[in-house]
Amino acid sequence: RIYYLSLEFYMGRTLQNTMVNLGLQNACDEAIYQLGLDLEELEEIEEDAGLGNGAWQVNMGRGESPPCTECTGTEAYGYGIRYEFGIFNQKIVDGWQVEEADDWLRYGNPWEKARPEYMLPVHFYGRVDHTPEGVKWVDTQVVLAMPYDTPVPGYKNNTVNTMRLWSAKAPNDFNLQEFNVGDYIEAVLDRNLAENISRVLYPNDNFFEGKELRLKQEYFVVAATLQDIIRRFKSSKFGCRDPVRTCFETFPDKVAIQLNDTHPALSIPELMRILVDVEKVDWDKAWEITKRTCAYTNHTVLPEALERWPVSMFEKLLPRHLEIIYALNQMHLDRVAALYPGDIDRLRRMSVIEEGDCKRINMAHLCVIGSHAVNGVARIHSDIVKNSVFKDFYELEPEKFQNKTNGITPRRWLLLCNPGLADVIAEKIGEGFITDLSQLKKLLDFINNETFIRDVAKVKQENKLKFAAYLEEQYKVKINPSSMFDVQVKRIHEYKRQLLNCLHAITLYNRIRNDPSKSFVPRTIMIGGKAAPGYHMAKMIIKLITSIGEVINNDPYVGDRLKVIFLENYRVSLAEKVIPAADLSQQISTAGTEASGTGNMKFMVNGALTIGTMDGANVEMAEEAGEENLFIFGMRVEDVEALDRRGYNAREYYERLPELRQAIDQISSGFFSPRDPGCFKDVVNMLMYHDRFKVFADYEAYIKCQGQVDQLFMDPREWTKKVIRNIACSGKFSSDRTITEYGRDIWGVEPSATKIPPPNLPRD
Repeated sequence: RIYYLSLEFYMGRTLQNTMVNLGLQNACDEAIYQLGLDLEELEEIEEDAGLGNGAWQVNMGRGESPPCTECTGTEAYGYGIRYEFGIFNQKIVDGWQVEEADDWLRYGNPWEKARPEYMLPVHFYGRVDHTPEGVKWVDTQVVLAMPYDTPVPGYKNNTVNTMRLWSAKAPNDFNLQEFNVGDYIEAVLDRNLAENISRVLYPNDNFFEGKELRLKQEYFVVAATLQDIIRRFKSSKFGCRDPVRTCFETFPDKVAIQLNDTHPALSIPELMRILVDVEKVDWDKAWEITKRTCAYTNHTVLPEALERWPVSMFEKLLPRHLEIIYALNQMHLDRVAALYPGDIDRLRRMSVIEEGDCKRINMAHLCVIGSHAVNGVARIHSDIVKNSVFKDFYELEPEKFQNKTNGITPRRWLLLCNPGLADVIAEKIGEGFITDLSQLKKLLDFINNETFIRDVAKVKQENKLKFAAYLEEQYKVKINPSSMFDVQVKRIHEYKRQLLNCLHAITLYNRIRNDPSKSFVPRTIMIGGKAAPGYHMAKMIIKLITSIGEVINNDPYVGDRLKVIFLENYRVSLAEKVIPAADLSQQISTAGTEASGTGNMKFMVNGALTIGTMDGANVEMAEEAGEENLFIFGMRVEDVEALDRRGYNAREYYERLPELRQAIDQISSGFFSPRDPGCFKDVVNMLMYHDRFKVFADYEAYIKCQGQVDQLFMDPREWTKKVIRNIACSGKFSSDRTITEYGRDIWGVEPSATKIPPPNLPRD
């Protein structure tokens, strides 16, 4: 069995996805209609299950695996936390992001089933006793983990996988004695402290309490999950004559644990603790079992995103695990020292324990030494992992490292969200592409088919009209549906370079103002995404976007030729509306910073052309479709590295490029913030003096490339031909292919092609 551990799953809505996968959509639609109801209205009532970051949706990226394994017939369990409040609801108030609690459970969750019979204890704090009988972790504080199961059905096959989410409960809910003497707060204090563990996704970790709560969350899901896995392993009778398994020799043959990023890294010392302290397995044998069982997926190359926990926090919260990590690190360093005698600097670089003013545990290093496989999520990302992030580890164990390029599920991201396009495709090549996305290649035969070109363009325009109506209804914003829908929707972060998009919007605005009589390609720039609550610069970027939009959208000289819209509260259900309507997909991160991305793939399969850098999965998209069929611009990874060596000087670009200088001066002078002229001084200061992601270095190439976009958009036939080629070449980016590769290369399982008829058809 495959066990996928992640602190985040961005499920979105379940109703429509379940109907599609079970083949019941038409039957349900008819039944609802006969009741006098509207299925679309019913679907809109369902809350998004936002148990992760907006970028990490339910496919094969961050937090994206188990809901795709079911379509390849792979038996898998997804494990995570049932957050009472998911990713926050974003409100824009006076241009600023304001976070509101996402009370997604306020009406209950009909898709889940509580499983109190499998409730498990999780221990924190305490001390370690070394006794003749072995090591004991004693005097701990206990929190109970209550599982809630959500079924995840495959697409018209015989597989239903399970996502099990843990909710924290106190062993003693209510202290009646405290209550009876009038201490009402103390009476429920223990319960509240325990339940805080599963209260909120992303507690603000700018403070010690937030950091400690985050570490508690990570251990909570790991401890409960491993107990559950071992219970299932012991009780499984398959291939075992004993009533209960007691031998762990076959554990790695029966169990594969995939660690999604560093958040579940504590699985490694926790599995060692259970095997050695509880099951009395020999230390070396336990280490062999642990390494053969665990595999690690890395999702970032940004140093600040690789977790490093203070040793002092571990010492207090998880004392036994700290001892185990020290012992594992010593074994690891002894091996390195034997292979590289005298190389003290290598030992320092490869240690799990980082020395300094504050000793820290490098969780990524722990994942690497405790796993039998380490993978990146796009080829360029995996190369950076091998040659930079984990260079020393790759030299030590090159066979451990591999690539598994992300994918998206075509059921949700084509069939469900863009049924018009799916129907047009099915008319030409049949419905086989739904379960085998590589069949989209057959569309290459229809690139010059005038009927098909017209049908694809018609579907796109219908989607744009529908989304324009949605914007007018929900956001009270009126846009020109004939304009180019230029979309950048993703987490707000400096490396994703929403600021480059802003500079382009300002440049277009200035060109229109300078020559109002000139013909311009009408463009609606839409930017959406959430900023982490404690990330000041990301929040400033949102304020800048909304301020630019306020000026441009209300300028009578501009009219319908240019609009800048910030899509408030971007989430899966909104993505399902905007992605099918997009003409242009912006994937403009600095080369070498984006691990993969999955939004780029969703736009590609839905008929948007990509403007982007050679970063993440963009590289493989360009290979599949041909670089000439994407709008590629800017520095490559080697150019960024060369610029770093030479020294990046933003002022050089500022002084050389008049349009860039004008845009920055407008931001700096308060042109876009007349009520607070100094509002964006932090943004300008960062761009001019502290920009790690080199926005100015790519500005000139980006503006030129956007000019090429305009030229092609004025030729609808040629534009649509490129769209068709992109759709036809998107087959590689299916999560089915990704899961199959994980299964064969990491988990040691083959996908099942066995299917049964859908429930709405009679069986033989």
